[in-house]
Amino acid sequence: MRSLAQWLEQQQKSHPSAIELTLSRVREVARRLDLLTPAYPVLTVGGTNGKGSTVAWIDAILRAAEVRCGRFTSPHLIRYNERICINGVEASDASLIASFERIDAVRGDITLTFFEYNALAALDQFRETRVNVGVLEVGLGGRLDATNIIDADVAVVCSIGFDHADWLGNTLEAIGREKAGIFRKGRPAVLGSTDMPRSLWSAIDEIGARAVLPGRDYQVRPHGEQWDFEYAGCVLRDLPMPSLAGVHQLGNAATALAAITAGVDVNLTHASVSQALRSVRLAGRFQRIPGKTEWILDVAHNLPAAQGLAANLRALPRARTVAVCGILGDKDMQGITAALGAEIDAWILVALDGPRAVSTPELARHLPVGATILGTAASVAAGCRMARDAAAPGERVLVFGSFLTVGPALEFLGPEFVGL
Repeated sequence: MRSLAQWLEQQQKSHPSAIELTLSRVREVARRLDLLTPAYPVLTVGGTNGKGSTVAWIDAILRAAEVRCGRFTSPHLIRYNERICINGVEASDASLIASFERIDAVRGDITLTFFEYNALAALDQFRETRVNVGVLEVGLGGRLDATNIIDADVAVVCSIGFDHADWLGNTLEAIGREKAGIFRKGRPAVLGSTDMPRSLWSAIDEIGARAVLPGRDYQVRPHGEQWDFEYAGCVLRDLPMPSLAGVHQLGNAATALAAITAGVDVNLTHASVSQALRSVRLAGRFQRIPGKTEWILDVAHNLPAAQGLAANLRALPRARTVAVCGILGDKDMQGITAALGAEIDAWILVALDGPRAVSTPELARHLPVGATILGTAASVAAGCRMARDAAAPGERVLVFGSFLTVGPALEFLGPEFVGL
C-alpha cells in the first residue's frame, strides 16, 4: 500500500498541468463517488484575502455550539493533513489514503490535479465522518475552482483584490466576476465588505442570489474591548474581541457569524460564541511570538494582504524590524515590498522551493529604492538564523511573503508555535 507521501508525489504528476480551471473532470469523479449532493449544509468561502481566518471563525463557532464541522482549507503550512479537519482534528494519514483509494477506484482514465484530489478527499472525508456542516475554502478564483462543484447553501466573499491575474484577469472587474461564481440562485451571498467591484454586484443580480451585507443586513458595533453583533434575529451583545491579532479580524469574525446565521440551523449563545472568539489560533496570520526579540509571521502574498500587514505593524509600538522575505515569482513582488517598505529597517531575502520560485537577486531587484539588504539565504531556515543573530532584544523579526516562507519558519522556531 502506498504511503501518504507516495500518494501526494503521484498526484503532483498525474495531470499534465498543475492548475486547470475547469469543473468537468472533477465533477464527473464526484458524481461517480456520489458526492455532489451532500446531506449536510455547505458554506463555501472565497475572496482574495480573509478566507482562511473566516473559515477558522466559522469552524470554531460551530464547534463551540456542538455542531460537528468539517473544514477544508489550502494550502498547508507544514503537513498536508492540515487541509482537512473534522471537528477540529486533522485527517489521519490512513483516512486520507482510504479517500484517495476510493477516488482512484472510480476515476478510470480521468486525470486530476493535486488540488482536485484534495477537494474530492475533503468531501469524501466529510461524508465518511458524517459531519453536520461542511466548510470549504475556495482555492483559486471561484467559478471554476474545484470546490464549486458543490452548490453551497451559503457562499461568502470576504474581499476582492489583485491576485492570480494570470488566471483570473488583470482587472478587479474580471476578478470579481470569477469570485462571484460561487453564488447560487435564491441562496445567501454573504459579503465581508461592501467595497466590491461592480461585476460582483451584477453577478448577484444575474444569478439571483440573496446579498447579505455588513451595515445593511448584519451589524457590527465595537465599543471599548467588546462588540455587538445583530442579524436576522441573532443578537449577541458584549462579545469579546477576536483572539486573532490584526485590525481586520473583527470583520472576519462578523462575516463568519453572518454566514452561519444565514445558513445553519443552530442556536448561537453568548457563551458559545465568546468561547470560540477567545479560542481560535491560526498560524501565519499576523502571528506574534513574544520574546526578547518578537517574531511576527504572516503569509501575506499579494498587495492587499501586504497593505493589511503594514497597517497591523503600524498599530504596534515602533521597533527596529528585520524582515525575512520570500515571495513567489508570479506574485506582485514590487507592490508587496513597497507596501511594507516603511515598516522594515533591514531585509534578508530567502530562496523558496518550486517552479514558481525566483532567485534572491531577482527578488532584490523588486525591493524599494534604498532598502538595506542584510543578506540572502538559500533556505528559509538559514534566513531565520541570520535574522535571529541580527535582531537585538527589543527588536522584531518579520517573516512574510508566502505559505512557503512561513511554514519553514514555523518549523525553525519549533512545533509549539504552529498553533494548528
